[in-house]
Amino acid sequence: MTMHLMNAMIATRYLTRDSLMGAEAIAFGSIWWFVYAGISCFLVLFAGIMSGLTLGLMSLGLVELEILQRSGTPSEKKQAACILPVVQKQHQLLVTLLLCNAASMEALPIYLDKMFNQYVAIILSVTFVLFFGEVIPQAICTRYGLAVGANFVWLVRILMIICYPISYPIGKILDWVLGHNEALFRRAQLKVLVSIHSQEAGKGGELTHDETTIISGALDLTEKTAEEAMTPIESTFSLDVNSKLDWEAMGKILARGHSRVPVYSGNPKNVIGLLLVKSLLTVRPETETPVSAVSIRRIPRFS
Repeated sequence: MTMHLMNAMIATRYLTRDSLMGAEAIAFGSIWWFVYAGISCFLVLFAGIMSGLTLGLMSLGLVELEILQRSGTPSEKKQAACILPVVQKQHQLLVTLLLCNAASMEALPIYLDKMFNQYVAIILSVTFVLFFGEVIPQAICTRYGLAVGANFVWLVRILMIICYPISYPIGKILDWVLGHNEALFRRAQLKVLVSIHSQEAGKGGELTHDETTIISGALDLTEKTAEEAMTPIESTFSLDVNSKLDWEAMGKILARGHSRVPVYSGNPKNVIGLLLVKSLLTVRPETETPVSAVSIRRIPRFS
């Protein structure tokens, strides 16, 4: 934005100097004055559209558009599908928008210089460029980038065709030098994203704390070893295979709240299987059924 302002001021200064050397200004109220005023307004609006689209379209990531295309509202799906083919040509799109924006901004002082004196031309050029060519369009496209981009995608396609001889080779060079942006999140980025949702869980976020915990655990599965997931045998609650499922044992099982209870034989470290708590629904404590009489599942073993 600062560069456009400087270019506009420099161009206006040199054009004004040329006008003082012999170029005649157009009389106010004449037909040509209104023609030049209309052209100037068009250039400002066109530059504003290009500036807003540059910020709006380039800020939309391919992953974000893919997500909106699959899981957004009906209008978001339609808008994302319309924008995605254009945004995929990232560098060519960037060169096209910047080229059109620069061309309109550089042409604006030429017409303003014909209509006003040098000081008024500088003030108007800087003001138009700042507010109507940069601030307002970018503020709107920052908030409504998807909708604005979808409504002006036809214009972008036309401009990409017009600027093709310049934008395509430059875009290819940028693709070769800089490469393409990564389309998918890395594992670490996903974990941070889930962590942010976890922090917002208690503030009315989309995901609950339990959901974010499950997602984080699933992302860690490929990196976590069995040792990291283990609980020390001294900290576990287990039952002797020769003990009885009386009121005391059933009370301890319910108090622990686990779905599975390790069963050992003689030594607590000699675990022989797992007792599914749901299988005890038919066991009556007053009968004092032995643990060995209940179905005991084999326990999986890992290195």
